[in-house]
Amino acid sequence: MFNIVQKRYWFFGFSALVLLPGIVALLLWGLNLAIDFTGGALLELRFDQVDAPPLPGEVTARLEAMGYTGPIVQTTEEGTVLIRLQEITNEEKEAIKAALEAEYGPSTELRFESVGPVVGQEVTQRAIVAVAAATVGILLYMALAFRNVPHPFRYGTCAIIALLHDTFIVLGTAAILGHFLGWQVDALFLTAVLTVIGFSVHDTIVVFDRIRENMHVYKGLPFEDVVNRSIVQTLDRSINTQLTALFTLTALYLFGGVTIKQFIFWLIIGMMSGTYSSICNAAPLLVAWEKGELTRWLPGHRKQKKRAPA
Repeated sequence: MFNIVQKRYWFFGFSALVLLPGIVALLLWGLNLAIDFTGGALLELRFDQVDAPPLPGEVTARLEAMGYTGPIVQTTEEGTVLIRLQEITNEEKEAIKAALEAEYGPSTELRFESVGPVVGQEVTQRAIVAVAAATVGILLYMALAFRNVPHPFRYGTCAIIALLHDTFIVLGTAAILGHFLGWQVDALFLTAVLTVIGFSVHDTIVVFDRIRENMHVYKGLPFEDVVNRSIVQTLDRSINTQLTALFTLTALYLFGGVTIKQFIFWLIIGMMSGTYSSICNAAPLLVAWEKGELTRWLPGHRKQKKRAPA
């Protein structure tokens, strides 16, 4: 039987290596916030009569020549152009359309949204409240659901640590791609993060529930062996469930519209991380906690250990 728990520090180390670049990116550059949070405008046009689709660099250069700083432009092969920039008036929007139509021909306006900074502030506050409420609710639910096993609070805490791992993987990736590729964090990104949290906790609960069952079935086995046996028993289910979702998401990413491409990408990253953290982090963390390995690194514990022989 493959002993995942025995190699727990290899998995913990790998998670730390993956998390580190994202955390550094968050500290250095932060998230590239979209108009949902900062206020601004979004304009989507479709050019039907073009020999070649507009290129993002060409559209960006034309907008910068008109005096707009830092526009974010996405285009498709079908001639659709999605523009994100600071808040503009209807007159400015028409001027942008006229300038682009002079280059690429007549266009159809698919969408124009204007979001002020007040709305952006409300979205930010609700995002923080939603994530905090979800975290507290998960912790209380796990402690209640596992009240009949020793140390039920640990199960909820380990589940929270696993979902924070997945959340920071997504946030770190967003910070890196936002800095180098100009990807922005919008309301759909918040939806993706909350969805990732749900999938992460769901997969973790599956493993923890099997641990609870096996603690009654294998009473004579050490806790470490019970946890490893539970992980192996749920391994196929966890991987197959996530693969089914990933196949669908990959198809949507490759063949879906440009407006949901980033949203699907965040889901793919988060679900891959969620599967890994449930199997290789959450359950092994329970074992490390049970064996006292988490408190071994505390300064006070080391001092007490040194004084013990006297």
